[in-house]
Amino acid sequence: MPTTTPAVWFAVATVFIDMIGMGLVMPVLPRLILEVSSVDLAQATVIGGWLFFAYAGMLFLLGPTMGSLSDAFGRRPLLLVSIFGLGVDYILTALAPSIFWLFVGRAIAGVCGASYVIANAFLADLTPPDQRARVFGYIGAAFGLGFVIGPALGGILGEFGPRVPFYAAAAFSLANFVFGWFVLPETLPPDKRRPFDIARANPIGTLKVFRTYSGAIPLSLAMFAFFLASAVYPAIWAFWGIARFGWSELTIGLTLAVFGIVTALTQAFVTGPIVARYGEWRVVVFGLVSAAVAAGGYGLAPSLLAVLVLFVIHAPEGFVMPALTALLSRCAPEDAQGEMQGGIASLQSLGMVLGTPFFAHVFGYFMQPNAPVVSPSIGFYVAAGMLALVLAGFLLTTSSRPADPAK
Repeated sequence: MPTTTPAVWFAVATVFIDMIGMGLVMPVLPRLILEVSSVDLAQATVIGGWLFFAYAGMLFLLGPTMGSLSDAFGRRPLLLVSIFGLGVDYILTALAPSIFWLFVGRAIAGVCGASYVIANAFLADLTPPDQRARVFGYIGAAFGLGFVIGPALGGILGEFGPRVPFYAAAAFSLANFVFGWFVLPETLPPDKRRPFDIARANPIGTLKVFRTYSGAIPLSLAMFAFFLASAVYPAIWAFWGIARFGWSELTIGLTLAVFGIVTALTQAFVTGPIVARYGEWRVVVFGLVSAAVAAGGYGLAPSLLAVLVLFVIHAPEGFVMPALTALLSRCAPEDAQGEMQGGIASLQSLGMVLGTPFFAHVFGYFMQPNAPVVSPSIGFYVAAGMLALVLAGFLLTTSSRPADPAK
């Protein structure tokens, strides 16, 4: 089936709108935490890390269930539930009077945060294995474009108060739900569905998918370690910008938007051709090199201009997830693509669960006056070292020869 069908573009558009909603809130989260609590910036960063922990923890626990449910009951109903739940979450967060309610909101978002899992299953339904890296690149481009519009708009709206962007995010999500209710097709016919199995749908059971199919374990380990190191960005970016350069909400939003432009252009126009020319394996290697260099570079960056230059160096990191996703999708049969995507979501969530509080605590510790070195940038140096180790492990444990298609 061609990769330009309306269903493909709807799946991509769904991720795009969801990422606008997520991007809207990122620039104002530090100020909202400070508003509902009486802590300093270092302590607010730690709270922010635990908020991401609440989101990713619930996604880790229940996200795989959504993927397996979509294998059993179809993509459409599960995707609509996820979209609606995110809209409700944003309203709850906008009204939150305390840190407790911020955590409740993040937990709900985690439960309903599987929309991209099901969107990826949509794409796996509609595209042959040799085209999946390209369409998964479209999903990456949707993430990037969402981070063009979302953070920029969040920074602008944040000037009117830290809660305003949450109302805007709710409007985007609920409008997407209404649109999807009328136009969203079902892409998994009944004869290709399989019974729901809770043993395979729980997080540990879902992770077993990588042990089930040949060649999946080293790829899954590389993906988990990559997500773990990449958690440095949601954990500390906004707080680092404030501490290092004194950025406002608007500047934070604009930096995320600029990086979104670079990422979107790279993934939309470069992922497909570069994978076709060099193969997924080599593209992963190149992306990991870029990721490690960029992370270390941010720690050393002396100015906003240097950060903007590093965005170009950082952009090829966007190849890693779609290329690894395509490699892993080759390992599973067609009736297990939802389960495989659920397993990938579990890896990402587990990386966030462990990585965001870790990097938040690194930031908080090295911002204390009695720390061995007082610097907001230590987290980026740690992430660069971790990414270098991911690259070494990937080179040692995987092969440039594509895996044989699952039987």
